[in-house]
Amino acid sequence: MNSLLTPLLAWYDEHARDLPWRAAEATPWGILVSEIMLQQTPVVRVLPVWDQWMQVWPTPADLAAAPSGEAVRLWGRLGYPRRALRLHAAAVEITQRFNGEVPSDYESLLSLPGIGDYTAAAVASFAFGHTHVVLDTNVRRVISRAVGGEEYPPASLTKAERARAASLLDGVADAPRWSVALMELGALVCSANDPRCHECPLQGQCAWLAAGKPAYDGPPRRGQAWAGTDRMVRGKLMAVLREAPGSVSKTRLDQVWPDVEQRERALATLVDDGLAYITTERRYSLSPD
Repeated sequence: MNSLLTPLLAWYDEHARDLPWRAAEATPWGILVSEIMLQQTPVVRVLPVWDQWMQVWPTPADLAAAPSGEAVRLWGRLGYPRRALRLHAAAVEITQRFNGEVPSDYESLLSLPGIGDYTAAAVASFAFGHTHVVLDTNVRRVISRAVGGEEYPPASLTKAERARAASLLDGVADAPRWSVALMELGALVCSANDPRCHECPLQGQCAWLAAGKPAYDGPPRRGQAWAGTDRMVRGKLMAVLREAPGSVSKTRLDQVWPDVEQRERALATLVDDGLAYITTERRYSLSPD
């Protein structure tokens, strides 16, 4: 029996955030959209975009019928805009291959563009109640500390981690609730840099706390730089393209960043990624026409 189950679920019942994709009326499509948006993006930034997205495109068929550039436009400043293109491509596949209904099984979900192991498992679990190992960053960190006695999990998911997480599902009747409770604990209490161990429902069983919270001694954990990077320049260029109702002149894009070589490199990668299109007379847009 998983001894962490009872205290964790009791805590979740009291402290879970009221999020629209967790509501009883949330659709599988709404849950899929939330999972894509929440990748590397905080809930507070996702909420308004998710709300607007679901109003504009409440079904996969609605999004599939729209130009992919409009998905990128509505994505706004969530970051990693290729996720918008992947979500659009997934909507097209769902519409064409699955009659507009998000598939319920892990294998079919995994076959969709841009859907990896985590997202397929999460949607199969949270939208359809299936039992899967759902391992996002928060879940991995909580298990690493509570069970493994280590401050952080390895940089990449290992077979040992997956096996440990799978073993915790033994005897768990409601696996989706267990997974989402772990996520919530990692987001609100067992955070990466400032864990509030005195508030944790697992403090009496946490191997890391019992060991005196030993510091991480693995490979350096690198934060993601932003200022002055190509990614930042890409973001500035995308902001101009999103705000324009049509195409944008190359002259306007040239005003975004003074370093010509870096700006041209960033713009070229946007075109290569399908996030920007060259139209005519040195003009660029989010859509090919």
